[in-house]
Amino acid sequence: MQKMLKHLHFNPREGTIWLEDRRMVLLHMDAFGALRQELIESVGIEGARGLLTRMGYTAGCRDAELAMKIHGRSDAVEQLLMTGAQLHALQGIVATENKHSEIDIEKGICHIEFSWRNSFEDHTHTLAYGIGKHPACWMEVGYSSGYLSTCMGKRILVREVECRSMGNDLCRCVAKPVEQWSDPEMDLKYFEPAPVRLQFPTETIVHTPAVVPIPARPAQLGSVNVIGASVPFNIIMHKIHRVAPTSATVLLLGESGVGKSAFAKEVHRQSRRADKPFIQLNCAAIPEQLMESELFGVERGAYTGASEARPGRFAMAGGGTLFLDEIGTLSMTAQGKLLRVIQTGEFESLGSAVTKMVDVRIVAATNENLHQAMKDGRFREDLFYRLNVFPIIVPPLRERRDDIPLLLEHLIRKFGNMHGKQIPGVTARALQVIFNHDWPGNVRELENVIERGVILGDDGQALSYQHLFTIDSSVRDYTHMALNELGEISEQRGDADMPAPAKEAESQALITWAEGIVGRAGTSLFDVEDTLVNAAFKAAGGNLSRAASLLGITRAQLAYRVKKIRVDV
Repeated sequence: MQKMLKHLHFNPREGTIWLEDRRMVLLHMDAFGALRQELIESVGIEGARGLLTRMGYTAGCRDAELAMKIHGRSDAVEQLLMTGAQLHALQGIVATENKHSEIDIEKGICHIEFSWRNSFEDHTHTLAYGIGKHPACWMEVGYSSGYLSTCMGKRILVREVECRSMGNDLCRCVAKPVEQWSDPEMDLKYFEPAPVRLQFPTETIVHTPAVVPIPARPAQLGSVNVIGASVPFNIIMHKIHRVAPTSATVLLLGESGVGKSAFAKEVHRQSRRADKPFIQLNCAAIPEQLMESELFGVERGAYTGASEARPGRFAMAGGGTLFLDEIGTLSMTAQGKLLRVIQTGEFESLGSAVTKMVDVRIVAATNENLHQAMKDGRFREDLFYRLNVFPIIVPPLRERRDDIPLLLEHLIRKFGNMHGKQIPGVTARALQVIFNHDWPGNVRELENVIERGVILGDDGQALSYQHLFTIDSSVRDYTHMALNELGEISEQRGDADMPAPAKEAESQALITWAEGIVGRAGTSLFDVEDTLVNAAFKAAGGNLSRAASLLGITRAQLAYRVKKIRVDV
């Protein structure tokens, strides 16, 4: 615990509290209890439980990332678990006592039984509602699930089997991978965003300690197209829940590879048109001269070689959804014809004078900046405003790292089945590099890396760093974090087994360099620091977090130094 306390910093002058490089807040338990009670009365006990579980999951993921920076080696599994318990206690949430643990990151084994004492959450719940029949430590269950999922690189589900709010002496929990639970859907629904509707009671609620009945479980809202648990992912899903039942046009915006097509399918799956066709068209893959026939179809004899009539994508999607990917690449001519269909619902096939009516919902996607495209004269302003009815921004994978454990588990299973391999997971070092990488290619890049690893891997063996990152030199530069000899978090060399002579030679080279700098007239410590910070920024491409990692300091520490010196980013 003393070691973790060194990472906690109070700055009353600036009104900030920091746990390493993450800002924290202190909150009155009575205030949280009032908020929790109001949530239950506003959105119902099921809705409130889901909101607080997902809040806890995010907190657990954040703390796991910090713990993995400190303990980045495979032999620190028990230390990782201990650190999670210490962080939970340090934040005044609960005291954890481990009863049984069987955990192996490389084999994907995780079976833990533990108990909680002094849970602030069951305390506030019991004060408001008395002893009931259901567990009440919702945030703590979310926290533990998020923490363990991040450490394991696969979804771990924590279930509270006993709780003080149920009259038990202690809160007792069991953690296992999702697939090892016989009925995981009972808990998974609280990790997935669902439409939240305010409840307006018809009679006054009297707040007396009493058993609170929990409504019957609603239909499972799980998704077959998209996978995630991060806050940005949940925000997207909330928007989809709202817009899907309508007929509004949806515009998906985001970098290449973030999964826009998967979210488009999810819009269709949750819509009233789910039993009708879902038709895709990649606008960038169709030559301009063929775009009209692809969209609207072609009649027999319309041009040389048109020996038979062929329906276009609009006709094929009748009554359903038409997904237009990379819509920013459409020519101005095609944009004009598309605009007419969206406005009137009418079109003519190529070579036909007969006007046809069509009922199609448009979902469009692009990685282009359409505002800039309009300024450059490459995209019609009137079409943009027709498409931009309900925009949804899909953040890059680097901004939703909490989705990585779930994606990782899904992809290993998917490609394992595809290529006939039984892969239990990834090694601790490979998992650390996966979390450190910025993933410029987003989910598509992650898919490629995992598929390559599965192909190179051996049956029954975890995927190692060498299986995953033998080609991507940009990834190979990312290494795990650990405490240096000064007690600070810094990047460590990827090769932990570097021979002693090599380590000694590297150390001597650093000493020689330092002696040379000191021997120069007119060179100060500030000059060296200024130069190192500028060099780190250059190597990191202007990324503050990456530059801080290269220098072996935290982002907050680097930001403080940047204020004092001139940095050429």
